[in-house]
Amino acid sequence: MAGGMNKRGSGFPLSDRVRAGSGQSHPPASVDDACPTRHCWVAGAVDGLDVKRPGLLFEWRRTPYGWEGRVMYAALLRPGVWLGVEEWLPASQLTPI
Repeated sequence: MAGGMNKRGSGFPLSDRVRAGSGQSHPPASVDDACPTRHCWVAGAVDGLDVKRPGLLFEWRRTPYGWEGRVMYAALLRPGVWLGVEEWLPASQLTPI
């Protein structure tokens, strides 16, 4: 079947293709500019095992009680079963990696 799923492109990588009439392509923003997340250690994980877990910090917010970070990390749900957890935690429970 002509033009099916296995058809190769026009010989140009996607990053070099330009839509007709749109001018030149622009390079994408660097990873540092595009991604605000940072790695961190999370203390006081919801599984209560008192082990620091590696996590991703997405954003900060100021509350009447101080700064909190929105993080994502893995917690042990039951033996051999891990769960992804996203929650706001006090800054005192977050440490930069």
